Amino acid sequence: MRELLLAVTVAAVTTLAPCAPGIAQDNAKDDADQKFGTVHFATSCNETAQRRFDRAMRYQHSFWYTESGEIYREALKADPECAIAYWGVALSLLNNPHSPIPAPNLPLGLAAIEKAKATGAKTARERDYIDALAVMYVDYDKTPHQARVQSYLKAMEALAAKYPDDDEAQIFYAITLNVAASPADKTYANQLKGAAILEPIWQRQPQHPGVAHYLIHLYDYPAIAAKGLPAALRYSKIAPNAPHAQHMPSHIFTRVGYWKESITANTASVVAAKAGNELGDQLHGQDYMVYACLQLGRDKEARALVDEIATLQPDPDAYGAAFSQAASPARYAVERGDWAGAANLQVKPSKFPHVMAITYFARAVGEARSGNPAAARVDAAKLAELRDKLREAKNDYWAGQVDVQEQVASAWILYADGKYDDALKAMSAAADAEDKTEKAPVTPGPLAPARELYGFMLLDRGMAKEALAAFEATMAKEPNRFNGYVGAAKAAQALGDTAKAKATYEKLVALTADSNSERPTLAAARTFIASN
Repeated sequence: MRELLLAVTVAAVTTLAPCAPGIAQDNAKDDADQKFGTVHFATSCNETAQRRFDRAMRYQHSFWYTESGEIYREALKADPECAIAYWGVALSLLNNPHSPIPAPNLPLGLAAIEKAKATGAKTARERDYIDALAVMYVDYDKTPHQARVQSYLKAMEALAAKYPDDDEAQIFYAITLNVAASPADKTYANQLKGAAILEPIWQRQPQHPGVAHYLIHLYDYPAIAAKGLPAALRYSKIAPNAPHAQHMPSHIFTRVGYWKESITANTASVVAAKAGNELGDQLHGQDYMVYACLQLGRDKEARALVDEIATLQPDPDAYGAAFSQAASPARYAVERGDWAGAANLQVKPSKFPHVMAITYFARAVGEARSGNPAAARVDAAKLAELRDKLREAKNDYWAGQVDVQEQVASAWILYADGKYDDALKAMSAAADAEDKTEKAPVTPGPLAPARELYGFMLLDRGMAKEALAAFEATMAKEPNRFNGYVGAAKAAQALGDTAKAKATYEKLVALTADSNSERPTLAAARTFIASN
């Protein structure tokens, strides 16, 4: 399976064609259209507008919103009475549905919906699509985003039920099931329901970009990630010119610990993003690459990526880009155990509180583990402040994530103060809290899993048996992590289980066969293997 994965992802890089340029004559787009998959969304618009609408949908299903929005507008030029094209414009303004709508897009999206209604769609089906999407924009200044998402889910459920033979209705309903899913639901009921809707559609429409794409999102959870491998293998081939199509397979590769495949996929994504001048997609792919490189001990490559990311100047309203610029340097420090480096990270101002929280978290843990709990308390207090700000804004998910970060930081502060029992209790509670939720699609994972950090705290206190259990639990959820192997091997070694320690160190050394890392833990692993 790994050989097949590698062959497919390598092919995605070597056969990647330049991204299609801006909107041109329809007949000049024929070849480019084949690079984005096949979508047909029937409309009541004229033939030219229909052709352009279908083209826009191909971009839309690969989350290329700038292009899709422009092409929907081209459809309107071809047919000013094509009301559903205004719906398309509003759809493009949602951006990634897994994140809140960018604030500047909200009035624009509402205006597009109002224009769609004023123009008047010619069919009941089109009017129903417009009415369903309207709930994401109407009263956006009064109704919290998550409440609007739940209303949109109900509207899409009704739409899909009313038009059972409309594959596009089923596809949009399926991805909305994922968007609206509770991160606390470990049965993954919404996700499995959505996947059950899409799997038979994929058999009918194997070249549909949205089906493969959304299956990856629906399976992007530790317990069910392996189910997403077929979609991960296919999506980049369905839409090779779409940066996001090159990147998305790495969500599954990350879940199953296929780091080389993740790097290959994101290399293709970054190439496509640069060619298409899509800075947000570029930064998102590079953040995933940093994470994967660090697991393989390819620290010099990770450092080069972090340095490049720091030079870029994305739109301050681009959430994913801001996340990458905060997360990548913090990952580089925390994953390598460079606590002084983490402590000295500079907080970059952002309109997104949870983006700034990433840096405050890394700083607080770095300061505590560098022996400066007083400084750590200042940054932990900032985490609490940002958490409370998110709660006030009704952003419950990210408030919960920042709360976990504050708990972890506070645990290490207690540890630095010599309050070891209290620290262990606090760290255990933080790990439990993190286990009850899920990571967001914007990130390959936390800077370090809370339970993994708990394992290192236990190990430091001489509680090797408990530490090994913590590391093994983390490795089951997030396999093939560099520090997971290090912690488990050290715990086994401390327990006197030489065979398990050697076997685990051997996995680490095999994982990092192409490493250029100078981490002491890797040198210690090689020494232990050689002497046993």
